Amino acid sequence: MRWALIGASTIASQFMCAAFRAAGHQIVTVVSGSADLAARFAEANAIPAFTTDLAAALADPGVDAVYISSTNEKHHAQALAAIAAGKHVLCEKPLGLTLAEAQQMVAAADAAGVVFATNHHLRCSGSHRAVRDLVASGRIGRVLSLRIFHAVHLPVPLQGWRINDPGAGGGVIPDITVHNADVARFLLGEDPQTVVAQSATSGMGQGVEDSAMSVWTMPSGAMVFAHESFTHPFAGSGLEVHGTEGSIFARGVMTQRPLGEVELVTAGGRTSVPFASDDLYTVAVRQFARAVAGQGQPAATGHDGIASLAVALAVRQAARTGTRQTVQYGATA
Repeated sequence: MRWALIGASTIASQFMCAAFRAAGHQIVTVVSGSADLAARFAEANAIPAFTTDLAAALADPGVDAVYISSTNEKHHAQALAAIAAGKHVLCEKPLGLTLAEAQQMVAAADAAGVVFATNHHLRCSGSHRAVRDLVASGRIGRVLSLRIFHAVHLPVPLQGWRINDPGAGGGVIPDITVHNADVARFLLGEDPQTVVAQSATSGMGQGVEDSAMSVWTMPSGAMVFAHESFTHPFAGSGLEVHGTEGSIFARGVMTQRPLGEVELVTAGGRTSVPFASDDLYTVAVRQFARAVAGQGQPAATGHDGIASLAVALAVRQAARTGTRQTVQYGATA
């Protein structure tokens, strides 16, 4: 496949360019609002063309699909333009700033017959897929609770709008809570129903929250606890799934790389669980290409992106109001 990158982003340079090429794909051009940034990005990443003209890039018949990694407030308009041009879309999370934006993007793609996917990388991790398989196979019995701890120290190159621009979709909730929502849905196979939450500014946020904790109820009766932060340099990350017949401890797995360890604990003792070490983003790109070829769905669909955004929006509203919020998924989730 031949790709246009919309957004000269850190994630594109650090992970996605290599993933596209590892999957045997080509990057045709990069689009940025800054000509200087686009030129420097293209040179650094061996991309043959760059432009500030999104319409021109989308009019190129040599472009099959677009990868959108611009700031969050731009996703909606850029995705709709790409869909109108008949391009397949892989979009970073959150899909939009509102649920209505995300729903419109997915509905437009469905109507146009193009593949639309959300770049939720964690569900492409071998560790997360191993945990999901353990849960689905009944190894820990009925799930009682899931704890996700995803408090990190946001690197300086990634700070910028994430910590100081609410208009661009900044804040830890749209940045990390959406990931944790997708992880919970992926591992447990059900959607959070209600949430209670608190958020705070703990040293980095300027006009946006940089830390959040929330508890979610699930249809099965399981409880989910999620902790996200930009300000915790030594907290580590991971998840725990506890059931009536055992527990799963996955340490160091809330990451962009195939790292960490998974351990199953039951009455029979402790067992280290092996998992695949494939690059997460390459897995996502290859599954996207198969979906374009009519062979199944992307790793995370547009509807998955709607659902993760819905949970994050409920968490933010619950934190702001101090009240329990029902997650509103809308008709397309």
